[in-house]
Amino acid sequence: MSQRADRILIAGAGPVGLAAANILADAGLPVTVFEAEPNLPETLRASTFQPSTLDLLASLDVSKLLINMGLVAPRLQYRDRNGWIAEFDFGAIGDETQHPYRLQCEQFKLNRLLVDRLSRIPHAEVRFDARVSEVEQDAQGVAVTLRNAAGIAWTERGAWLIGADGGRSTVRDQLAIPLEGFTWPERFLVASTPFEFADVIPDLADVSYFADPEEWFFLLRVPGLWRAMFPVNPRERDEEVLSDASIQRRLQRVHPNPTGYAIEHRTIYSVHQRVARQYRAGRVFLAGDAAHLNNPLGGMGMNGGIHDAFNLADKLARVCLGQADASLLDQYEAERRPVALDYVNKITIANKTNLETRDEAHQKAWREEMSRTAADRRLAKEYLMKISMISCLRRPEVRPSV
Repeated sequence: MSQRADRILIAGAGPVGLAAANILADAGLPVTVFEAEPNLPETLRASTFQPSTLDLLASLDVSKLLINMGLVAPRLQYRDRNGWIAEFDFGAIGDETQHPYRLQCEQFKLNRLLVDRLSRIPHAEVRFDARVSEVEQDAQGVAVTLRNAAGIAWTERGAWLIGADGGRSTVRDQLAIPLEGFTWPERFLVASTPFEFADVIPDLADVSYFADPEEWFFLLRVPGLWRAMFPVNPRERDEEVLSDASIQRRLQRVHPNPTGYAIEHRTIYSVHQRVARQYRAGRVFLAGDAAHLNNPLGGMGMNGGIHDAFNLADKLARVCLGQADASLLDQYEAERRPVALDYVNKITIANKTNLETRDEAHQKAWREEMSRTAADRRLAKEYLMKISMISCLRRPEVRPSV
């Protein structure tokens, strides 16, 4: 692609950057995505696609392909180690969404689909081994300095820049935008095993949260594996946490297995509840993890980022095509930042607090509330609308322009 001053630049070839690129390219706008890695990473990151996100992705004709690669999870459970279960069936929102279930599928599979789709659009491209290192802008456009693994630097120019380059966003740092909030003292361990927990835990749903004041855990099934998540004491060293002995100890508490567990993947990471002070600075925007970070209990991080992409890309396309005044772009932050602050943050913090609380009165009240909600058809539907992120898209002040 030639150097076009009117093109839109995107930092980061994750689901957020690639979704935005496809929407903009579909509108006929030239777009270039820069990815620091030499190719698409295939690490096990986010793996939950909410009904609301699948509905949006259907407009790009990738939802059906993604569903064929993943595992449809129609039920969600909250449980404890003593047999208590509160179960929610996504069928209750079947009249509100085309996809009344969670889809469990590794995010890199979506990335592949979106890159492949972009490759068929002449005015779109993805460049790998191109790490953004500097950002400058003026009234006419944005200039980014990029570097490859060999240390070679060059400059690219475009009309606008979307920073979708993750939690450690260089774009955000270059704009000097603070990422406000806090980091949890605990880290999270994720271990994946082919052991079939559904054979030994009666009526286990594919998405199941286990409350426990000593050590809560979360079981989530993806094709061929169960992913188990546990909190990690701040005093534990990473090498200890990731050791076979440590992971076996935690999995044995889920279910005693005399032969031991096969471990396919393991990772540990810090957990944040942070939101950028602003989502826009002139001709540069932040989206996804570059704009907001939250704990993964609820599966809202990647999904919220994809929602950002649809909201921003549609507005940007309309402005670039002369269909709307440039003031429309101010609505992006006004619509999306409150979702991260007042919706996702509050829900994910509550999820963690409820699973780990040692206060007996809190435990009892939460279990009773979940049981009552699950048993009441109206309350269950309202709850599912909220946790599937449909409600936040339908609030008038945060409705995406799609």
